[in-house]
Amino acid sequence: MRIIHTSDWHLGHVLYNYPRDEEQRDMLRQMVEAVEKYMPDAFVISGDIYDSVLPTASVQTMLADALMAIHRARPDMLIVCIAGNHDNGSRHTIFRTPWKTLNVEMVGGISHDSRLEDYIFKVDGKGYIVAVPFAAERFMPDDVFVRLGDMVAEMNRDEQLPVFLSAHLSVARCDYRGHEMATEDNIGGLNCQELSVLGEGYDYVALGHIHKQQQLDSVGRIYYSGTPIAMSFDEVYRGNSHSALLVDCQRHRHLPVVTPVDIRNPRPLVNIPQEGFAPWEEVKAEFADYPSDIPSYVRLNVEVDGYLPSGANDEANAIAGEKACRFCLINSKRKDTSGGQGKMCSFTTSEFKQLDTTDVARMWIESKGDVFDESMREIIQEVKKDVMINPDNTETL
Repeated sequence: MRIIHTSDWHLGHVLYNYPRDEEQRDMLRQMVEAVEKYMPDAFVISGDIYDSVLPTASVQTMLADALMAIHRARPDMLIVCIAGNHDNGSRHTIFRTPWKTLNVEMVGGISHDSRLEDYIFKVDGKGYIVAVPFAAERFMPDDVFVRLGDMVAEMNRDEQLPVFLSAHLSVARCDYRGHEMATEDNIGGLNCQELSVLGEGYDYVALGHIHKQQQLDSVGRIYYSGTPIAMSFDEVYRGNSHSALLVDCQRHRHLPVVTPVDIRNPRPLVNIPQEGFAPWEEVKAEFADYPSDIPSYVRLNVEVDGYLPSGANDEANAIAGEKACRFCLINSKRKDTSGGQGKMCSFTTSEFKQLDTTDVARMWIESKGDVFDESMREIIQEVKKDVMINPDNTETL
């Protein structure tokens, strides 16, 4: 069976007040072209289709138009979309029935009461796809991946077709570079899981959530596809690429062949300097020399002794005014004068804006001499999600 594995589209994403609809529509057009070129048996989106649990009507229309175009490119192909932690799973569930008529499986939620067989999809004569959407840990059925693998093994006893899993989670010790305020135990608000929770019954595991494309196991059957286009400037660094993954597997228990499918961004994200930080005058000069005809987003990474020079933002905007790029921000970092002897406890404005609310809560609790444990983290995460879903409901707080 052949699939295209993608995830973390984050439709509706806004980068420093710049809507990214133009780039995202171009990305979706390239997904259609990939289907037309490679003719897969299934198209798998492993969560975080939307950037917000409350996508606008135009963003929802963007997704609907894209799925229709992908379906028309190969009508017999199964399309599987699971909800990620940025998605509102109920939106997937509400429209699941009409989408089925177009061979699209929208998988929005899972709980202890769910019928696990409803999360198994067969592509006749080709293989199986097991689709497990994101759910808070307390709602996720016990040993769900192993149990589903065992169920498919029984169904697949005679044919021995390839078995694929789509899931949305954080894997321990993965490369999470680019994620804000991530730790070894929690990335993007999700506690890290060991690879062992996935079991041994799958020939390929198509993961979403981490934005860096990567292979997670030694043999090459567990992958994050990463974001098809960068979502933040921290995801842009030497050696990092953005694409979808083309996956071919001939038979159950055979290793898959995984090939990147490049996705071009018509307006890429650019750091100046490309790596690290530099003094303001050096950065300003490099920005002035930046080509004027390249549509892009630009972040200036400036090292400061104390504060940015007065009027630095105005100077940067003036330089950008003569170019096709969009100036986003000056990312300032204090020069380390401690000699490594102490930890800085103050923040510049740009550094503070990058803090996640969970980390602010952690720092405040720890400043009082208390321990910020996993139960506290889960409570904060649930409150955040509830506020995003019901912004006018203050009873939660």
